[in-house]
Formats: sequence, C-alpha cells, structure tokens
Amino acid sequence: MVEITIPYKFKPRPYQLPILKYIDWWWLRAVQLWHRRTGKDKTDFNIIIKKAMERVWVYFHIFPTYAQGKKVIWDGIDKAGMKVLDHIPAQLIRRRDWSDLLIELINGSIIQIVWTDGRNIDRLVGTNPAWVVFSEYSLQNPRAWDLVRPILAENWWRAIFNFTPRWENHAYDLYNMAKDNDKWFCQSLTVDQTFDDKGNRVISDELIQEERDSGMDEDLIQQEYYVSFQAFGQWSYYSKQIKQAQEENRITIMPYEPSIDVDTFWDLWVNDINTIWFTQRIGKEVRVIDYMEWNWEWLTYYLWEINKKTYKYGFHYFPHDIRVREYTNGKSREDTLIELWVKNYKIVDKLSVEDGIDAVRRVFQYCVFDREKCKQWILALKDYHKEYDELRKTFKAHPEHNWASNAADSFRYMAVIYIKDLTKPMATNKEGKVRMVTNPLTGQQQSYVRWQENKERWDWWKNKL
Repeated sequence: MVEITIPYKFKPRPYQLPILKYIDWWWLRAVQLWHRRTGKDKTDFNIIIKKAMERVWVYFHIFPTYAQGKKVIWDGIDKAGMKVLDHIPAQLIRRRDWSDLLIELINGSIIQIVWTDGRNIDRLVGTNPAWVVFSEYSLQNPRAWDLVRPILAENWWRAIFNFTPRWENHAYDLYNMAKDNDKWFCQSLTVDQTFDDKGNRVISDELIQEERDSGMDEDLIQQEYYVSFQAFGQWSYYSKQIKQAQEENRITIMPYEPSIDVDTFWDLWVNDINTIWFTQRIGKEVRVIDYMEWNWEWLTYYLWEINKKTYKYGFHYFPHDIRVREYTNGKSREDTLIELWVKNYKIVDKLSVEDGIDAVRRVFQYCVFDREKCKQWILALKDYHKEYDELRKTFKAHPEHNWASNAADSFRYMAVIYIKDLTKPMATNKEGKVRMVTNPLTGQQQSYVRWQENKERWDWWKNKL
C-alpha cells in the first residue's frame, strides 16, 4: 500500500501557512489580498484537493473567464516546471472531463474549474458546491457570489476570495467587511511581507525596478505589488464621477414619480448580459430609478418583465444593432417590436465609444441614483475600465469587455440621448429667471424647455397612433 501525503508535492511558503492553518480550524470565509506572483491560486487549489479527499462533495475554483481558468489551473505550469494539476496524485483520479474542466476523485468528490463571464454565470444556479474559490474576485461579476452564497449557507461550507486590487469596487467592499469581522480570515500582503523558506523576499526591489525601467506605470506597481486600492482610479472611466456623486449624496433613495414618464435604455446581446435602465427627467435632473439585467432571454421576455412594473413609459431606446437581421429567420428585433405593437421606441444613433464615454462624464453631474435598485449598476460602473496589456504592462485606449460592459453601454446610450438637452441653457425672461409656462396637457408649471420636450413627445405619439 502506497502512502500519499496531501497536500501533494506542495511545500507552502511561510506567508501561505496562516490560511492553511485557519482553514483547518473550520474557518468559513477567507479573503486573500495578496500581491502579484504570490501563488494565490496554487495555494487555494491545494486547499480544495485536501478538503475534497476529506469529504465527498463538489468543489468549485471560479475564474472570471474560461481562458483564465484553463491557463492558470488546467494547463498551468509553475516556474519549477510542475503542472498545477499534478498536485492531485494520479492514483486519486477516477476521471477527467476536458470539456467541462472537471476532475472526479476516487472517493466521488468533484473538483471543477468554473467561469462567470457572459451567460456562464448561470451555470452556478442549481449547483450544490461545498467549497468555492473565487480567483481574482476583483475582476468577477459580484452576482456570482450572490448566486452561490445561499447554497453555501445551507451547506454550512466555505468560500475563499483571492485578488489583487482593482480600485474601490466590490472586492474593496468585501475586504473592508472581512478585516473587521472576526468570523472571516483576512490577510493583506505586500511585497515587503512575503518571504520564501530561506528568508528572501519573493519579489525583490531589483525586480520591481526592472518593471519600472521596462515602462510599467508607477500606479500599476503600487496596485500589483503594494495592493493599493487607490492606484486603479485613473483607468476606471467613471471613478471621479461616482466619487463626486457619493460626496454630493446623489446615490440615495429615489422614489418613482407617477406624474413623470419613465424612459428605458437597452443593451441587448444574444450570448451575454442584457441590461435595461429606467430614468425620469425632471427639468435638468435625471433620476435613475431602476435597473434590470438578465442572461440569455428573448426580447419578448424583457418586454413582459418591464410591463409588470407600474411605471408609465415614455420612450424605449435601443442600440442601432436592433435592426440587424437574424441569420436563422431573417427577422430583426425591431421586427419583433413592431409585431408586438410596441410603438414608443427609438433607435440611438451610432456613436463612437470614446464620444459616448465623454457624454456619460458630462451627463453624470445631472444624475441622481437609487442606491438599492441600481446597486448592481453602481458596482458595474465602478469596474468599467480600460483593458490591460500584459505584454506592455500598461492600459490600452479602449474598454475591457467584462461583466460590467453591458451596463456601461446602456448607460452610455442614455447619455447620448440626454446630453444635448441637459447642456443647453434654459430659456429665461428679461429678469434672467428661467422662463416658465403652463403645460396645457397637465396644467403644471414647468420650464419652457421641458414643455417643448413634452410637446415633441405628444406630436410624435399623434403621428404613430
């Protein structure tokens, strides 16, 4: 009989020992805010292997994308030339499923690599894991944790979150909660705190200087090696605007005003997250009162869902690609709207992403947001950022397409529609006061500009009816 020690062929470094010990002491939740190249995933994968042999269950190692999971774990090789999967002794493996990145152990436990981009996040629904590891949680859709949390609560099992910072997003909130919660293990490690078993720094000052000399931005160095949450802000497109909105208390409770029409702004994809914004215009104030998102549903489903709400709708705004015809049936989504007698819709003019982002930044100052109904969106816009170039160690000039992109796109359509009206001056009388008129339809006093907008809407409706 051959005796096998688990962890197998894994000798932890001193700074990796605390989480290994705490997990064995029945700790339920853990946060690893570790700098780059500390072996976060290698450590956590060995924890999963050990626990999978102790108890038969399902164990997930969750990544932001399929490519990351396959690269880091499934095909991963460390600098010593050892494959990450070889930490599972061959004698303990019953089968490997290469399509689902799944390994079944001889005791019946399942270890699976899972990813959460696009509609893959729905793979978590209906599963029953006992353990999950969220790799690079700062890059993940926070909905993934919301989907898994009730399952773990029922099973009374564990979750580990490892990441380096990406500005003050949902991972930042999680870290701040965990560090002050005695029910969570929480560890923050910079390059000054990580040493190998010989007492040498894992990342030396010389190596960091090489990064600087090769062109790596100083803010990125602070983020990746000194786990700074502040450094990422300049690459987050709307960080300044969100911070200003928070300081001015414009992220608050924003009730629906029944006398004002609600406009919706849509971003529709076939294999990705679909998003809808709900806004009300009152003078130059834009009230963002609601937000919804789904994965992989038909347009008729979304229309059914929004009509469940008690809102009185003005216009529904769609991106220009709603006119693109499906290859399978030759119909466009605009054809579907017409068939369903949806008359109050408009198509947003095509505009470059850069011009749209500029419009959002300019419109932001007029916006007030409901902090509860728009919670997911606020997290998305915090995380909407430029794509990182690993080769050049800098950020590119265009956004990264991730879980936050669709919410940001639909909000950009809103800004494109509203920007002209919000930035033009209000009509004034001789005394310099805003010109007010009585709306003959409602009997209410409103600015002349707003009255013109309502009149345009009424004329548009008369032509459609």
